[in-house]
Amino acid sequence: MQAIKQLGMFSMLALLLTILVAPMYSYIIKEDESFLQQPQYSSQEQIEDLFARLEKVYPDQARVHIIGRSLEGRNLLALQIGRTTRQRGLLVPPVKYIGNMHGDETVGRQLLVYLAQYLLANYDRSLEVSQLVNSTDIYLMPTMNPDGYALSQEGSCESLPNYVGRGNAAGVDLNRDFPDRLEVPQLNQLRASTRQPETAALAEWIVSKPFVLSANFHGGAVVASYPYDNSIAHNECCEESLTPDDRVFKQLAHTYADNHPIMRRGNNCNDSFAGGITNGANWYELTGGMQDFNYAFTNCFELTIELSCCKFPPASTLPEEWTRNKHPLLELLKQAHIGIKGLVQDVGGYPIADATIVVSGLEDKAIRTSKRGEYWRLLTPGIYSVYAAAFGYQSSAPQQIHVTNDNAEALRLDFKLSPIETNYDGISSYYSPYIFSH
Repeated sequence: MQAIKQLGMFSMLALLLTILVAPMYSYIIKEDESFLQQPQYSSQEQIEDLFARLEKVYPDQARVHIIGRSLEGRNLLALQIGRTTRQRGLLVPPVKYIGNMHGDETVGRQLLVYLAQYLLANYDRSLEVSQLVNSTDIYLMPTMNPDGYALSQEGSCESLPNYVGRGNAAGVDLNRDFPDRLEVPQLNQLRASTRQPETAALAEWIVSKPFVLSANFHGGAVVASYPYDNSIAHNECCEESLTPDDRVFKQLAHTYADNHPIMRRGNNCNDSFAGGITNGANWYELTGGMQDFNYAFTNCFELTIELSCCKFPPASTLPEEWTRNKHPLLELLKQAHIGIKGLVQDVGGYPIADATIVVSGLEDKAIRTSKRGEYWRLLTPGIYSVYAAAFGYQSSAPQQIHVTNDNAEALRLDFKLSPIETNYDGISSYYSPYIFSH
């Protein structure tokens, strides 16, 4: 009888342990990476078919966007991935990854095809993936230059003669075709008439959405590069040209490089980069680049990530490239959640668009709010003083905050702005009467 009682107690204990332990293992499910079987580079048609299929299978989490068309009429596709792609959640940061800007640099193109499949197939399998997708509005554009890709040859580690395939169908290097921060506005406007359709489509897309973070994938080296790509001195190389957010950019670049088993060594492809990162201008200067355009003309922080010594390696190497880059790709997406975020509203609770968020020590790079009054301000750990300002409103009092970046999301800091009072002449009392006395 005693033995039966003991057996019953053991059974109850076993059941209790099963109940308690089961949740710990509920997400330990083998990841789906079946897309690595029979590796090959996806053609334009295959990417379009795949994205359409993913949108059909995952109607809530996936949505296909046509950003524009190439010179030869090919679609510039981006796949949006998120918790719900029909309406981005308030304060969910938009992030973009762009590949194949140079048509003959192809590893990034295929990695983004893989990443799209990985995020969606493992949304219900991996806690890391589900948390990332639920909290981030992700856009993946495998190829910005489908025409150049069509001219390129698999197995070519260097560009073809006359750089065929590197540029678009007109032979234009798209990473020299963006409006440049150091050119006078009139010259940028003059060049707009000859800007390539791929560049024009991307530039319009970049300024139309409140992107927070971006990466542009290249080949021919293994390094994470950050702005600026040029300088007032216009040296050929070897002189740094740093943004006000150099600390943030270094952290972003290290996030990718430190998690990449080869990049972090810093000695690859007959190049040497300390820690696997470099300032763009210090490596070599260029004008009209996309990463500088993002930072100078919008809120978006973009890196240029070089993935492989060989520009168009055999498809058989793609599973190995995925293994090297999977973790860095995911970790960089998480960096959209560092620093601070919040809403800028009027006293009635209505959003204030185009308000500026000013951080002490970073006054030269104010961040502007979205149409919904949202902002995201990437910051490294530290103590900052922050205020909000908007036309027609009194600036907020500075608030001191301590950023640790210890949490899975940015620190929330909202602002309420009061309108500037006007007298019966319609002149704001904010201004001194002496200004208008004469």
